[in-house]
Order: sequence, then structure tokens, then C-alpha cells
Amino acid sequence: MGSQASDIQNKNIIFEDLGVMDYKACWDYQEKLFNEIITQKIINRDLPKEKQIPTKNYLLFVEHPHVYTLGKSGDHKNLLVNESQLKEKEATYYKINRGGDITYHGPGQLVAYPILDLDNFFTDIHKYLRLLEETIILTLKDYGITAGRSKGETGVWLEEEDKIKARKICAMGVRCSRWVTMHGWGFNVNSNLDYFKNIIPCGINDKAVTSLNKELGRQVSMPEIKEKLKQNFSELFGAKLI
Repeated sequence: MGSQASDIQNKNIIFEDLGVMDYKACWDYQEKLFNEIITQKIINRDLPKEKQIPTKNYLLFVEHPHVYTLGKSGDHKNLLVNESQLKEKEATYYKINRGGDITYHGPGQLVAYPILDLDNFFTDIHKYLRLLEETIILTLKDYGITAGRSKGETGVWLEEEDKIKARKICAMGVRCSRWVTMHGWGFNVNSNLDYFKNIIPCGINDKAVTSLNKELGRQVSMPEIKEKLKQNFSELFGAKLI
């Protein structure tokens, strides 16, 4: 993954709240923004410094109708329902180009897609993933919940050191090419956790999943949590959301 660094760094991030959007339509939109950034990087490489145009960064928030997505390193066997059962559950299924295994998205889950040119911030994919996790960890702290990381497993967990009680509250899977990112996190805020019973989430069959409303015993305001996430994200990345 070669870096095409420009001397012009743009730390502004264009924020878009897409509301509820079909998974495939949103994936296509991500690809469009992702490809535009990569195209600009390639053009910049051949231009003198003063003519280079800074690349853009985006942060998309969205909720999807019920959908299961399988990452490129995932195993189809981790989907435990067939096509007709998917229809019954009004769910769709896609094999996609992010890292990781299978996950679920649906109403009440806040999905975030940062489409960033990491040349504008830092060229370190592990640091990038840790900052995504930290965004969720800090936000949960605002609700009095202590969360952390599980060794060797991306995402955010509660009581991760207790093999019996460990449960995942936020799954993550990203794609990165020429230091441009896409895909992101699925944070269970007010999710219907029954939908996770139809998969082996992230290929991990010995740990449970949870949601913020399950942990708090109440529905959580989505506008409120979006504001907290935006603030924590922008502070961690030293960025300005516009």
C-alpha cells in the first residue's frame, strides 16, 4: 500500500447524516466518494505542489434496513439462514470488499463510514482502527459504561476479559487502498439483537453481542448519541466536521 502523500493536508471532514438508506445504495455512494479521492491523489502526484488540490474526507452516518454483510476474509457458513428465511426476516445479504467476517446491520444500529485520506492525518492503519474503537469507548463512557478491546479481535467489547460475560457492542471492518479508507463501524444502539442469532457474528461463536439500550435498560436518543460520536471522532482525529 504505497503512500502518495501531498504536502497539502486537509483536516476538514464533510459530515453527512444519510438517515435510513438501503445497504447497496449506500455502498455504491461510498465507492463513488472513495474513487473520487483516489483519482484526485493520482492527479496530484503529477502536478507541481502549488497546483495540487487537497483531497476531501467524509464521515457518513446511516441506518440500514436489515442486512447481513460478509467481508472478503469471511466464511459463508457463518450465515445460518437460507434465502427463503432471509426473505421471511425481510433481510438482504451481500458479499463485500471490507476486511472481517459476517456482521448484521439494521434499524437502531448506528453505522458510520469514514471515507478519509489518511495522508491528511497519519499513514497507520492500526492507529486508524484503534481511534475508531476509541471513539466508541469514549462515547460509552459518557453513558457510564466501561468498554474496551479484546486482544486480536477488532471492535469494542464489554467485560472483554471475562470469557463468560464478554459481549460485543460495536463491530468494525474497513477497506484501505492508497491510504483512503471506506466501510467502518456498526454500533448497536437500539438494535434488535435477535437478528444476530442468524449468524456467527464476526466468525466468533463463543461470545455474545449486546446493545446500548440493553445495557442501560432504556431506549437511547439517536440524535444525542450522534452528537457525542461526532465530537469524540473529531477530537481524536484532530479534525473539523463541516
